[in-house]
Amino acid sequence: GVDVFDSIWNKVYDTENANQKEKFEADLKKEIKKLQRYRDQIKTWIQSSEIKDKKVSASYEQALMDARKQIEREMERFKVCEKETKTKAFSKEGLGQQPKTDPREKAKAETRDWLNSVVSDLENQIDNFEAELEGLSFKKGKQRPPRLVHLEKSITRHKAHIKKLESILRLLDNDELSPEQVNDVKDFLEDYVERNQ
Repeated sequence: GVDVFDSIWNKVYDTENANQKEKFEADLKKEIKKLQRYRDQIKTWIQSSEIKDKKVSASYEQALMDARKQIEREMERFKVCEKETKTKAFSKEGLGQQPKTDPREKAKAETRDWLNSVVSDLENQIDNFEAELEGLSFKKGKQRPPRLVHLEKSITRHKAHIKKLESILRLLDNDELSPEQVNDVKDFLEDYVERNQ
């Protein structure tokens, strides 16, 4: 659902034709409604006794939580789009707006998309690590295999980085950080993601 939403989102902002834009915005609204239903279903699953059962891997619960967060990020993006749509072109607010091709907004959107993709990459790596963890076994009382310890540390570190990236996203959206400031750490983050696959 998130991928479909993303592709429609790109169409909304890539088209210049007003009629097409309206059609894509309507499609986007339908898609966000679907995502909201998915989120409600995920919340139900998280609360269910099967997931709360400690015998069931915690990775299932974490995967559900991650999916919910991803949908909530898309809901925030949709709010921005909806606000732009509702602003009438000749209202005071509409006239006061910068032209659509404001370079600062474009830079901000590109940085936001890049940050979201890094978060997504890290979440995928966590999923892979957790899948590998489930396959590792060791006897109680024996020393834990080094690979198991390494995977657990990597998962913890990735989750810490995701939290930081999400707070950077909020700061960027609230104009407390500029895209240039975020871009200063771009190379480090890309290197981190690449080295930890």
